[in-house]
Amino acid sequence: RERILRLHAANVKLDEAVDLKVVAMRTPGFAGADLANVVNEAALLAVRRGKEVVAMADFEEAIDRVVAGLEKKGKLINEKERRIVAVHEVGHAVVGEVLEHAERTHKISIVPRGMGALGMTWMKPTEDRYLLTRSELRDRIAALLGGRAAEALFVGDITTGAQNDLSRATDIARAMVRQYGMSDELGPVAYDPERRTFLQVNDFRPSCEHGSEVGDKIDREVRRVLEG
Repeated sequence: RERILRLHAANVKLDEAVDLKVVAMRTPGFAGADLANVVNEAALLAVRRGKEVVAMADFEEAIDRVVAGLEKKGKLINEKERRIVAVHEVGHAVVGEVLEHAERTHKISIVPRGMGALGMTWMKPTEDRYLLTRSELRDRIAALLGGRAAEALFVGDITTGAQNDLSRATDIARAMVRQYGMSDELGPVAYDPERRTFLQVNDFRPSCEHGSEVGDKIDREVRRVLEG
């Protein structure tokens, strides 16, 4: 990604402080077209701000726009809700900092963006990963639920702001139990009939049907992972 960024930024005047390696670290999963969009967006932001060179702040804002959408400057939030959003996002960050396998925090924002996000916490992966351990997945779940926990501790109640976090955490927990065989209770069995194995050929799909008793165990295991 860094090499692709350098290619697209070859004809762009960059500030001396711009570190494209950091930009590359902030853009895991970005395709070449996405990276080109980041460079173009950063250059446009610099022009709009009347600058002669593109600074690191322009790249940061460009990434935020590509990932989360435009700032909703006209969206008015009262002070009580702003504090709740701040507490929520700091909760993600603190859990990410203290857990061994969680990703470290790069940036926290309480500026509304996109269709409904009131705030965001951006994590900075130390490297691209293709395999994750059970411990790493558990820490990712904990980091996702850190915002909700912070609300309970410092606001005294929980809000609807954790909706997306709960959905993502549940998806991870369900995959651990149903697809990755990471449940000691259920053992190394895949219970997801929609996924094909890498050994599968033609259109044959192995049967993964299970009874209601196993289904109840799956539900309990997913809950246990989330509450662990």
